[in-house]
Parts: sequence; structure tokens; C-alpha cells
Amino acid sequence: MNMTTGRNRPAGLAAIDREMARQHADAIASYKSAEPMAERAAESLEKTGRLLLLGMGGSHAVNRAVEPLYRALGIDAVALPLSEQLGQPLPVVGRTIFVTSQSGESAEVLRWFDETGATEETFGLTLEGSSFLARTAPSLVGSGGTELAFAATRSLTVTFALHLAILAALGEDPTAALAILKAPEDHDIAAALAALENVATVVTSGRRLQGVAEALALGLTELSRRPCFSLEGGQLRHGPMEMLGPQIGVVLFRGLDETAGLVTAMAASAVEAGAPVILFDASTEAPVTGAVTIRFTPATGLAAIFAMLPVAQRLMIGFAEARVDNAGTPVRSTKITRSE
Repeated sequence: MNMTTGRNRPAGLAAIDREMARQHADAIASYKSAEPMAERAAESLEKTGRLLLLGMGGSHAVNRAVEPLYRALGIDAVALPLSEQLGQPLPVVGRTIFVTSQSGESAEVLRWFDETGATEETFGLTLEGSSFLARTAPSLVGSGGTELAFAATRSLTVTFALHLAILAALGEDPTAALAILKAPEDHDIAAALAALENVATVVTSGRRLQGVAEALALGLTELSRRPCFSLEGGQLRHGPMEMLGPQIGVVLFRGLDETAGLVTAMAASAVEAGAPVILFDASTEAPVTGAVTIRFTPATGLAAIFAMLPVAQRLMIGFAEARVDNAGTPVRSTKITRSE
């Protein structure tokens, strides 16, 4: 599976490369600049004890990834797609609300504020300081401006850094996560790409790291135009195992947490089913025979996410580049979704 050279690299992927090249520096800057607003958001959470995380697309995947981190601090956190909140809303009274939109302009964001009006405990997370969201709600604004490339890469990392600032304000130690942003781990993905060379599609899965799996599945689908999707580990176990075989690639995320053993069991089952298995591994568990393991320094939470995400992004790009001539250039979508 040959990667194209820089000369004939699709313009869409070149744009993603540019975003990814600056994502760590922008994330560190975002963490620092967000501290005052992060303190306000943390004060709100300490008052309400309840959090509703609203977003669409990659923003919802970020929300799913941080949901367990807030829950671990005793906060009743729920992540919902903003479209779902518009159609069958959870009550907003007594909850802190984080509305996440990298552009701050998506159709659902505009309609939610128009129809619902923000509560006093509503905060925005966005990359665009002049956006509708930033003008309408007190917002944590990521550094570096709007992401221009189609599939979310830098916007995910920067938004995670905004959450790191909030979690730090709540008393979490950000040291490990910041260290990974300052010195990212690099890993060879050639074996992983080779394992996926002949698959028709990919299913991604995790337990506590399920949100990262969902972010990867979204990017894989957007870039490769294959119906790649994500199932939380338990949900994959309950019936969908029937699809597994040589044509279905499986990408799993295992961190240093109490769910690691369940991810290990899934990896072994998927290998047994004949599926090519890629294991992003920040645990201390043994490698799984038959799986391609990409081993990271043991970590959990945002440290694990920051370590794995850039490598997963490269896997996503390589997978798409082998299948689509103009990967990274949307044909049925736009970067900012302005219609519902």
C-alpha cells in the first residue's frame, strides 16, 4: 500500500497535513489561554454537579470521549448530539451545558440558541472567537482559528485541550497530558495499514476510550467514503460480532483503566473470527496474539487520548489515501454544516 508522494498528494489531504502539523502547539496555547473561562465553567459544574455536553459530528465524539472523565469526578455527565436534544430534549434546568462547535456556526447551534435560549450555566467551546457561539455564550476559544480541512483533526486535539483546562480547574492533574502534547509519541503504522489492505470497511471500538473510537470512525467514513462505524465494546459483543471476518477491519482502543481486560477479550475474539485487528494500546496488558499492536506509554484519560489520536489520524489518512483519488475533498458535505 503505497502512500502518494507530496507532489501528487490530494489537496484535501495536504490541508489536513497542515492542520495536524500545528495541532500540538495550538493545543498547548489553547490550554493556557482558556484558563480564566475554564475556572468559570468549573465553578458552574461544582455548583450544579450535572453536565450536558451538546455537539455534532467530531464535536460529539469529543464529548463522548470526555464524558467518562467528568463522571469520574462525580459529575452526572451526559453527551447528546445537539440534533437529538432539539428533537427529544433532556431538561436543561439545573445542569451546566457545554455547547461544542468548532466553527460556532452549525445549523443546530443556531437553532438551539434561537429556540431554547441559553441558561446562565451554558458555555461554548469553539475554535472561532468571532462565531455566533462565541458571541452568544461565554466560551472557551481554541487557538489557531477555524480548522480549514474537511475531516476533524486539529479541532479535536484543541477541543480536548479546552476540556483539560476545565478538568484541571476541577482539581485534576494535567501534567501527564501536557507532557504528551509537548513531546508526542511517534509510531510506525505500516503494519497496521498492511493489515487493513484488503478490508471492505472498519469497525472501531473501545470501552472508556469509546469516544476516541467514534472520532476515528467518523474520520474514516468521511475520508474513505466507506461506511466505517463505531460500537462500544459491550454493544459490539451483543450480536454485531456476526459481521466479523477477513473483510471487516477492527480497530480497538485500550487504556490504563479497569476496562482494559474487556478490550483484550474483544481483541482475542475478533482475531479468532478472522478479522484483521489493530490495537491502540496504552495499557500494561500483554499484547494480543494475532493483532497488530501499537504500543504507547501506559496512560489513561486525556493523556491516553492525546497520545493515540495523532497516530489514529495518520492511520485514517493512509486508509483513505489507498482507496480514494481525491481523499479529503468532500463531495456531498461541507466543512460547516449549515442545513439540518
